[in-house]
Amino acid sequence: MTDRIYLTRDGYNRLKEELHVLVHQTRREVLEKIAEARAHGDLSENAEYDAAREEQSHTEARIADLENKLASATILDPKQVKTDKVYIFTSVKLRNLDIEEEIIEYTLVSSEESDSDLGKISVRSPVGRSLIGKEVGEKVHISVPKGELYYEILEIFVK
Repeated sequence: MTDRIYLTRDGYNRLKEELHVLVHQTRREVLEKIAEARAHGDLSENAEYDAAREEQSHTEARIADLENKLASATILDPKQVKTDKVYIFTSVKLRNLDIEEEIIEYTLVSSEESDSDLGKISVRSPVGRSLIGKEVGEKVHISVPKGELYYEILEIFVK
């Protein structure tokens, strides 16, 4: 049984598009590479064939992964998310208690939609897990691989 995953409509559509490309384009390209490598003769010492088979394995694994995720996805409308506490799809403004003037903003999303460059962090990350369920004004201690973080929640909102 796969865990239920929560996605925005955009996140769901991105995964669906990736699956479509893998099934209807990438899979065919990989099969052509395998056929071409086979045509070169002896498969026992054919590096092209081995590489193409490896690519096929990765492609099929990603297809299965995406099919499972899409089958177990629940699409949420971020505009319907409450802001009384930190939940998935809420954005949170934090004050770093070690560096008072440093304000950080994150949006909590599913692992499938996380993008640290855009400030979107997974609810399964150490920071995400520590923030879930917290309210404005709460102080949060977070253990991360780089050390300890201390934040105060200043604001919870939906973008």
